[in-house]
Amino acid sequence: MGLGSLSNLFQGETADPLIGGLGLLTFNSLYVYVAFRSFVKETREALSTRVALVLMTGVTCALALAYGGTWLLFFPLLGLATGAAVRFPHLRLTGVALGVLAGAVAVSRDGWGGLGIAYATWISTMVTAAILSLSDAVRQLRAAREELAHRAVEQERLRFSRDLHDLLGHTLSVIVVKAEAARRLTTRDVDAAQAQLADIESVGRQALTEIREAVTGYRQGSLSREIDGAVSALRAAGVDPVVRRSGPPLAPQTEALLGWVVREAATNVVRHSAANRCEIAVSGDGERARLTVTDDGRGGDRPRTAGGTGLRGLAERLATAGGTLTAGAERDGFVVTAELPANPDEPGHTVRPTDATDAGDAPVAAGTLNR
Repeated sequence: MGLGSLSNLFQGETADPLIGGLGLLTFNSLYVYVAFRSFVKETREALSTRVALVLMTGVTCALALAYGGTWLLFFPLLGLATGAAVRFPHLRLTGVALGVLAGAVAVSRDGWGGLGIAYATWISTMVTAAILSLSDAVRQLRAAREELAHRAVEQERLRFSRDLHDLLGHTLSVIVVKAEAARRLTTRDVDAAQAQLADIESVGRQALTEIREAVTGYRQGSLSREIDGAVSALRAAGVDPVVRRSGPPLAPQTEALLGWVVREAATNVVRHSAANRCEIAVSGDGERARLTVTDDGRGGDRPRTAGGTGLRGLAERLATAGGTLTAGAERDGFVVTAELPANPDEPGHTVRPTDATDAGDAPVAAGTLNR
């Protein structure tokens, strides 16, 4: 579009060719400067880019008014640079203003035929902006897709670490307790010792199955099975278990989550409580399900594992499903309480998505997360 003006300079058809050449060089330099800075948002919106665009507008008007003819074609080029440097919401007004300016200058030089320059300037501004905006949107979508993929990996990593902690923590505690019981019984009751060893083998095989399910993400816990496992572990540790269940049947998702709570709470009782009695109570009213695990051992003075992975992970799990977890020491022991919607998939139950940051707001008593 600028070759006609360049040709006029060399053919001597332009008055004051030196000034015209300097004007052409200045326009091209400003155009290249604005165009290259328009592909990055920070440089596109910088003051220096805006100043260069204003200077280019002034040079274009001066050349068009001085020479007319093919020099008017610099207005569509100015429109291309403007469309690259200016985006919505200021683009509409800028495009119209630039089109009116180009039309006014072109009409003053070439009559009404210059209106075509006005249209070419406006359309070049808008089309360039539309194409580059679409390109920006594609880049943003790619970045968003990469971020979503990264978050999916992090979520799967978090899921696996929680499952592995809960599974192995409970299983290893049961194996240790039963191994100690078998060692004590070896010298005085061989049959009882063999029964404990058989339980260790059974627990080990079940742990392998659960770990495989956890790795593939298909594990669905059973509340009844977890309660049975907790009762077996508590008895092996010398703790008297008491189980109370009431209320209607629970949804599989609710049972699975409460099963995790039973597993973690029973593991803590076996490891830390030095309790004589532990009560597991499950109740529901059709709307909410409630699980309470109470022991009569050491409360706030009992040892805690570092990091707080167990109860904190459970709090995050329950918060994701619209539930709550509270845990704290009482005068006569320690209490863990979990509440969940009885049927979380039914209409009216809102599941609030959460991540590792806001899930920490789940109501777990201060000072008890490290269990």
